[in-house]
Amino acid sequence: MTARRVPTSTYRLQVTPDFDLGAARDVVDYVRDLGADWLYLSPVLQAEPGSQHGYDVVDHTRVDAERGGDEALRALAEAAHAVGLGVLVDVVPNHVGVATPASNPWWWSVLEQGQGSPVAWAFDVDWDAGDGKLRVPVLDDRLLDAVELRDGRLYLGDTAYPTAPGTVHDGDSVADVHARQHYEFVHWKRADHELNYRRFFAVNTLAAIRVEEPEVFAASHSTIGAWFRDGLVDGLRIDHPDGLYDPAGYLQDLAALTDGAYTLVEKILEPGEELPSSWPVDGTTGYDALGVLDRVFVDPAGEASLTAASGAEPTDWQRLTHDTRRGIADGILGSEVERLARLLGPGTGGAASAPLPHERIVDAVAEVVASFDVYRTYLPEGAHHLIAALERAAVARPDLGDVIDRIAPALVDPANAAAIRLQQTSGMVMAKGVEDTAFYRTSRLTSLSEVGGDPSVFSVSVDDFHQAQRDRLGSWPHTMTTLTTHDTKRSEDTRARIAVLAELGPEWASTLARLQSLAPLDDAVFADLLWQAIVGARPASRERLHAYAEKASREAGDSTTWTAPDEDFERRMHALVDAAFDDPAVVAVLDALDERIDAAGWSNGLGQKLVQLTAPGVPDVYQGTESWDRSLVDPDNRRPVDYTERRHVLAELDGPDDDGPEQLPAVGRDGRAKLLVTSRALRVRRDHPELFTRYLALEATGSAADHVLAFDRGGAITIATRLPIGLERVGGWGDTLVHAVPTDRVDLLTGRRVPADRGIALADLLTDYPVALLVPAHVAEANAHGTATCCAPMPAMASGTASSTSHPPTGDT
Repeated sequence: MTARRVPTSTYRLQVTPDFDLGAARDVVDYVRDLGADWLYLSPVLQAEPGSQHGYDVVDHTRVDAERGGDEALRALAEAAHAVGLGVLVDVVPNHVGVATPASNPWWWSVLEQGQGSPVAWAFDVDWDAGDGKLRVPVLDDRLLDAVELRDGRLYLGDTAYPTAPGTVHDGDSVADVHARQHYEFVHWKRADHELNYRRFFAVNTLAAIRVEEPEVFAASHSTIGAWFRDGLVDGLRIDHPDGLYDPAGYLQDLAALTDGAYTLVEKILEPGEELPSSWPVDGTTGYDALGVLDRVFVDPAGEASLTAASGAEPTDWQRLTHDTRRGIADGILGSEVERLARLLGPGTGGAASAPLPHERIVDAVAEVVASFDVYRTYLPEGAHHLIAALERAAVARPDLGDVIDRIAPALVDPANAAAIRLQQTSGMVMAKGVEDTAFYRTSRLTSLSEVGGDPSVFSVSVDDFHQAQRDRLGSWPHTMTTLTTHDTKRSEDTRARIAVLAELGPEWASTLARLQSLAPLDDAVFADLLWQAIVGARPASRERLHAYAEKASREAGDSTTWTAPDEDFERRMHALVDAAFDDPAVVAVLDALDERIDAAGWSNGLGQKLVQLTAPGVPDVYQGTESWDRSLVDPDNRRPVDYTERRHVLAELDGPDDDGPEQLPAVGRDGRAKLLVTSRALRVRRDHPELFTRYLALEATGSAADHVLAFDRGGAITIATRLPIGLERVGGWGDTLVHAVPTDRVDLLTGRRVPADRGIALADLLTDYPVALLVPAHVAEANAHGTATCCAPMPAMASGTASSTSHPPTGDT
């Protein structure tokens, strides 16, 4: 094993059959030149045929052939290491893909041999609930009439299912053969309440495995262990640890396997929640940082007017999320609740107690899982969250008080099977009930409805932001920070534009009312959400917006659903999308709004990016977001990236002799300014870690002090504009100063020298860009003389040259 490495930054690549490991190898030099420290790869083990995401692993023994195979990963790792890049890989311990049984040897074996399979222990199956059979929810209304018997196998379309030895005879009907198998085909709708294997959330084609068993861990992690023994991989990102039987135990096993390598967990922390201190990890994948970062760029003054503008906006977020979680527990995750109830059993509470009816236990369990305010407890750690959920459930449903009292002792006992399964289930209910339902039922400011966020928290003060950074540096200095991922509901630049609406307040309310009158939709909350998506992602194509509208509306589940689409509503919804392209009056309203928010959106986008890249933690750049990226929810956020264009732009920014561009790029639609900010921040962080050793909030004074966010990382100073529309209203920066230790500095973005005055005058500094990244002059001079590579000097520009018409006034007006 190689020595433990910790990244200063990462660059996430979505490895697919179309952008395979060979293509990833081809961008190694670009990622290095950009300034990122590590490559961060999506899952690469053998996945379902044609998988675009890789989270449906079917064979843990090899790298996915469609992504290039084992040798391609080796070649990529060697190329990365040769230029100093580390390699971080996303792995999926919770579940495997089972959509095509012939592709998954374990699943095929269990289907063929049932409980007698040598790998039956690998899956989390309640055999008793299925009368000894594994229920497979793949039938439609044709039931067994859709199944064919061919070549001794059962087929549903082109998908083959095995038959047990000796169960197929001449003259048998499909029904005869099916009845003799260790599995039972059932209608897909029965999965909600009658499924007897644990899944990833409610995805029937992702079956959970029991990685807590040593044999399963060893078999599913043998290739991962070899990566570390061979020095190919330097760190891991762990997908969905909340689904595991024993997350802490798993992470300890993993640390032993990797010799304590850098490890992140995809753990969603609710506001105020802490990562368990017993986990041997370096931190999370950054959603907690994202929520704070977004909100410090949101104007709190817009809360009341935006809440009123959305019409029927839910006013009680806790009530809304309780109800959506309860809907999930009663609906698509009913099978998990039923299984929990079976574990508790009618005799729960002791032999002296009267048996409890099964349906009352189910009702009580559903109410408890709907009452959590966090994704999961980790008993005995976090027991207070479970106790609080039990108390809330009893208050909400006094008619179930006796049942809750009876089941509570089992649920709080860390050794009880029901307690463990409750922990595995609550996260599923939270994710589906909040992220994938409630987030689509609230719309006052949709940029707040992001993974790990709480839309009821409208904004974050500058002081609270600074405290969050100090906390991160002190507790989890190597945790990841992020602005965009493959799972975010909206990309960073889409959210940056939407955030501007909080500054417009009544102006946005009037615009929304006009749009509603021109293209009405009889679901006011969803209409608001859809218009914000159109505005935030503009100029997204018609096809992208239609796809988003369908997914968002069905996830919301108010006016239409996945299982029972309302054709009339969806027709009107799609007409609204078409109006954004075809109705001249609607287009005129949107164009006028663009003129109002474009520059402020760019300002927010650059501010968010620079702050994230220079704040405590390990910043990740999601593929392509070094330039403008106005994406919506997946699969929209997984579109291909044009690396040829980005290479070209980066080369122009660096200049022919790495001495900077002949002219600073304007803040505009082409994204060059964002690539400039990203590359300069990543490079100085990688090449000068000594400038990033602490976190000191910097005070601002003057007429526009509320519009600046500034901090000193130990030599590198970040200055970012916040609330740019408000900055316009107060007439620009005027006499505003940022107070730092007086020393000569240089802005890495513009090359502008900042003398050692008693305060940094923002009217002079922020004339080209709404952000600045200052380093001591001697650092910039050392780079100018070729002793480092982070920050080639830029030519000084006259005030306003780069962006006099493309971002809000930053000097006196």
